[in-house]
Amino acid sequence: MTLDPRTPVLVGGGQINNRDGGREPVDLIADAARLAADEAGSARLLELVDSVRIVGLLSWKYRDPGALVGERIGAAPRHTAYTGSGGSTPQVLVNAASEDIAAGRSDVVLIGGAESWRTRMKLRGLGIRPDWTVQDESVPKAPLVVDEVPMQSDTEMRAGLDRPAYIYPLFEQALRITDGRTMGEHRDAIGALWSGFSKVAATNPHAWTQREYTAAEIVTPSADNRWIVSPYTKLLNSNNMVEQGAALLLCSAEVATRLGIPRENWVFPQSGTESHDTYDIAERGALDRSPAIRIAGARALELAGIGVDDVAHVDVYSCFPSAVQVAARELGLPLDDPGRPLTLTGGLTFAGGPWNNYSTHAIATLATRLRESPGSYGLVTANSGYLTKHAFGVYRTEPPVGGFRRDDVQAAVDREPTTKAHPTYAGPARAESWAVLYDRSGAPERGFLAGRTPDGGRTLASTTDPAALNRLLAAEEAGEGVVVAEDGGFGFD
Repeated sequence: MTLDPRTPVLVGGGQINNRDGGREPVDLIADAARLAADEAGSARLLELVDSVRIVGLLSWKYRDPGALVGERIGAAPRHTAYTGSGGSTPQVLVNAASEDIAAGRSDVVLIGGAESWRTRMKLRGLGIRPDWTVQDESVPKAPLVVDEVPMQSDTEMRAGLDRPAYIYPLFEQALRITDGRTMGEHRDAIGALWSGFSKVAATNPHAWTQREYTAAEIVTPSADNRWIVSPYTKLLNSNNMVEQGAALLLCSAEVATRLGIPRENWVFPQSGTESHDTYDIAERGALDRSPAIRIAGARALELAGIGVDDVAHVDVYSCFPSAVQVAARELGLPLDDPGRPLTLTGGLTFAGGPWNNYSTHAIATLATRLRESPGSYGLVTANSGYLTKHAFGVYRTEPPVGGFRRDDVQAAVDREPTTKAHPTYAGPARAESWAVLYDRSGAPERGFLAGRTPDGGRTLASTTDPAALNRLLAAEEAGEGVVVAEDGGFGFD
């Protein structure tokens, strides 16, 4: 077929591990952009970047990081953009850039992100502020093109459920209960899953931790692998103590041809979708399901003209094991297919979890894999918040029939059943899911509970009572009676 010159093409991806530390995020992004141009095979590509879109940064705040990256790579972008926090943002940026290139609004787009978190935390502990670039108020703030994902509902805040490490274990417990597993059986299962991820990381040259762990090493608490929130040890959590950057370069087919970028380097975004589940986790229809993943994932495949069995390479967003299991079930992907692992990188525990920017690394890795297996399809899933906002991308080395297609399927997701949330509930409830937070010495510190109310709704609660914590740690079955207090505490009846 005749290729439309406006067809968007992903021509290069670059990844950085800055193990020596000390460099600021915009420098890491610029380094990754240079590597992306090297992979594309065109040094001139960076000069032609007309849009720089930066994934939200946590380790340092700039007013317009895209402008700084443009300066460092010798570009004069007419457009810069920034995102709020959320791990789905890299794929959203690719979806939007593909649309903009196809419509003629951009010719060459740089998408990038980085974190210098290890350095920032080390210096903060010493009371030192790093001497990194500060843009004064004369620099206009870059437009925010992807909003922050809401992560502080009244229901969650009353129970102290204010971070992913507290909430994803509730999803994990719900998965265990649905599967009818004992706690021991389920720990073995998630240990095996994560061991498989570490095996991929061991051969990934861009992974932060290039080592294969056994399932027993992963699930057994130790001095180096302490309990965080049951059933998760440290090695079952995302690792954000990294110094990593990644960048993607997309351009039109016309630009790629004009610059002489070899055709074997071209990877075509086929389709992209976005959606979100309820922002308040208490409103979810079920804690171990995601209608948004099911509907948006199926739509991305449909827009690409394929089914899930046609996908040869997949990277499922992997901040915690529950995120992978829920997504795999909604998409119809087996957890244990040795020919199609659910990660291309090793995931956020082993490859590295640079806050919002992990999926930029995943997309760059997928592009390399597709170049090595021309004609095959790849799928990336990306996630923000508490399994809340989702983005999907399908990629291939052949151009999409009919061009790149994008869809927001939120209207369909909003028709799915939800649960009534009770942010101020006090009274009897039944335990639906639970988790226990440990202190740094390994002692149980706080218990979290999702409870079903007599009207079929859901409330969230917490406790520090030692007797209640012991019951939570020993509990195998859902449905135990609890009494929720007005302040969000609870005890067993």
